[in-house]
Amino acid sequence: MKLRVGRWLAALALIVAASSQASLRLELDTDGLTGAQRQASQRLLDEALQTLPAGFVERLDRTVEVQWRDDLPSNGMGRALRPDAIALSNRYLAALTDGSAATQQTGRTHGTLRRELLAALLHELTHLYDRARLWDADEARVIRRCTMRDKSLGRVGAPSECRGQTGRRFTLSDDPRLLDLAGWPQYAGKHGEREQHNRFVLRTPDSYELSNPREYVAVNMEYFLLDPSYACRRPALYRYYAARFGERPHDTCASSYAYLNAGRDFGRQPLGYLDPERVYEVDYFIAEANNDIASRWGHTMLRLVVCAPGRPRGPDCRLDLDQHLVLSFRAFVGDLQLSSWDGLTGAYPSRLFVLPLSQVIEEYTKVELRSLASIPLRLSREEINSLVERSAQSHWSYDGNYYFLSNNCAVETLKLLRSGVPRQSLQSMDSITPYGVLGLLENQGIADPSVLDNPKEALRLGYRFDSFRDRYQAMFDVLKQRLDIRQDKVEDWLALPATERRPWFDKADLRASAALLLLEQASLRRQLLLAQDELKQLYLSNRDDLSADTRLATAGKTLQQILDDSGFLSRPAELLDGGYGLPQAKETVTLEQQTQQRQKRLRQLSDNLDREVRALLTPERRAELAALEANTKQIGAHLRALHKAAGGFELP
Repeated sequence: MKLRVGRWLAALALIVAASSQASLRLELDTDGLTGAQRQASQRLLDEALQTLPAGFVERLDRTVEVQWRDDLPSNGMGRALRPDAIALSNRYLAALTDGSAATQQTGRTHGTLRRELLAALLHELTHLYDRARLWDADEARVIRRCTMRDKSLGRVGAPSECRGQTGRRFTLSDDPRLLDLAGWPQYAGKHGEREQHNRFVLRTPDSYELSNPREYVAVNMEYFLLDPSYACRRPALYRYYAARFGERPHDTCASSYAYLNAGRDFGRQPLGYLDPERVYEVDYFIAEANNDIASRWGHTMLRLVVCAPGRPRGPDCRLDLDQHLVLSFRAFVGDLQLSSWDGLTGAYPSRLFVLPLSQVIEEYTKVELRSLASIPLRLSREEINSLVERSAQSHWSYDGNYYFLSNNCAVETLKLLRSGVPRQSLQSMDSITPYGVLGLLENQGIADPSVLDNPKEALRLGYRFDSFRDRYQAMFDVLKQRLDIRQDKVEDWLALPATERRPWFDKADLRASAALLLLEQASLRRQLLLAQDELKQLYLSNRDDLSADTRLATAGKTLQQILDDSGFLSRPAELLDGGYGLPQAKETVTLEQQTQQRQKRLRQLSDNLDREVRALLTPERRAELAALEANTKQIGAHLRALHKAAGGFELP
């Protein structure tokens, strides 16, 4: 009996010792290979094992045969044949053997052919790792106990008490966090179902990664292991891999992210740099609804409360309004005016614009006459940094489709929050409307609506920006008090043709004249916005008609150049040739040159367009703009004369 026990213990010791040394082994299939080919191939296999993280090698404890084969696709270097075999394309064996692969450039990110072969081997090994179904003893018992086969339905199901159990021990490609970072987010309104297409199509190291999550994991493992700049180009993904496989040697990353400011000021350099450490808070920024087709639910944005250089992070940063930025997913309309049908079918690209706060306030409060509310989000320092980083990644890489009902500004913003802030409460949120998302954020305690409780304080502290509609109505009420005007609402007054408002100017006293001037300026801003939309629609739907008229053709060409050149503000990746992920120092030099040239050309074109553009407008629009300009000139002169007569100093 003692002898049996001793033998059993000895056998158990051998098993334990063997299991403790279990690890990945690469075995070369040498059939048909010369001695030189075997040596070169073995060196490649040895380098792959040395490059792989220790945890990866230990967990994938199997012998994998590596073969050179002739039957791989022409565009493929390698393929996983089965769980214990990988094939490499025979067409590259000669270059590997004679050493020319070490200097032969491929034009791809990895550089030389030898590096590409090494990357291909690492790529296929990652597939084996990702697909491995490995359980420890306890997990195996749980799976066996819980899993049952429903033969009538031909599928495997599990009792309710067993839901959530999994047999995948270290699979990456079905990890929800990886899917969020990679670009397969949850569909809106489909209870966790993932989108089928990856829309982070710009600034990719290899478009093959977009095929499916499995290829994404394998491609990114290549760059995690081989590219020292990966940690700076895709920092969130680097951290994801590093958490599972350990840190890798990497470049020192810049503290700021480059971005393109899509402001309308063509005289300003659009290339900016955002340091997450200067972002004090992030607000859920919402524009109230109006009756326009694209705005009837409101518009969702994120506001970055950026501190002025040198100011410590704190509440005073909310006073630095000129530094604040707005992240806004918009339907980029570089061709035609918004149509409800195209919005429903996703005809518009959805892109993340970075805009100055001042421009957004003017657009909504003065032109569209919509109020804005800025609700702080309760985020940790780490979460703010992560969200800013993800926003920069989206700015450079994302090119989605805008759907009014399923992928609008609210959905896009929620997806950005989910991927940028790895908080479980965000993952369960699901809404397609701006106010619906806001309500969910409030219910989870993430958004703090209390800042809006006192309206006056909210205005004073910049948590609310009221529509100028009320101000315009107040100005109009001044006119009603002093002039016998029949209209009751400012909208009715501004709806009158400009020439019908003009006879009242000479009857106005000093205060009424000031009110009239403000209202005429408001009307002019509105007409310029309508003219801009009209130009897009008129020109791009009637190009052939315009080319027949020299005057119209010149103006049309200028407009088209502006549309083409300004497109880079919504798709900044087009300015860079090569590289991937976040632009690095050498690339920002190119960006500065490119953006300066584009802005200079835009400024020149804008000046030309101002002189030529009215040839493209309808006669009615041209006449209304001319009448408004005459109105503002006349009422301005009248106001100055009244002010001087009252003994005041002369107005400019």
